[in-house]
Amino acid sequence: MCVNEEFSLYLQMEFQNPVEMRRLALLLIALVICTFTSLSFSQQSGKASYYAHRFHGRKMSSGSPYHKDSLTCAHRTLPFGTLLEVKNKKNNRSVVVKVTDRGPFNRNRIIDLSYAAAKELEMLHQGIAQVEIQEWAFKPFVPIHLPFNRYGLFIPAKSTDEVLSNLYVEKEKVLK
Repeated sequence: MCVNEEFSLYLQMEFQNPVEMRRLALLLIALVICTFTSLSFSQQSGKASYYAHRFHGRKMSSGSPYHKDSLTCAHRTLPFGTLLEVKNKKNNRSVVVKVTDRGPFNRNRIIDLSYAAAKELEMLHQGIAQVEIQEWAFKPFVPIHLPFNRYGLFIPAKSTDEVLSNLYVEKEKVLK
């Protein structure tokens, strides 16, 4: 008997109940939907604009006052405090901003940036730029220590037992 035949017999015996089959089908559909929606919302692209100078000092939706030199933004749906990485598609410059307001109210745009963020992306002269936004994740840099000297020659590494034996100190020598 082939493996496929055994598996199909198992499925027929296990899921003879139509309620169980329906549950399995709904579970699979939900899994597929969750996978594709999470992938589609993890990164957005579209047009970005920035706040005018007249909004400096006014309160935003989060309750804090807008300051043109802060790296903040307005997004329609993301919760306040979410950190976003915004990348200008034209020059590949990027900046990390914090969601502190709701907007933009223009349908053609996906994000409103503060003046400082727009300056970092070098989009002040255009006013509107094509950007790509995604939620920012902290990626620490961990240096890799390789056992090579500056000439590329292998340096023999000591085991922890060898290091520990070198650290051992005799009491008589210390108490003298």
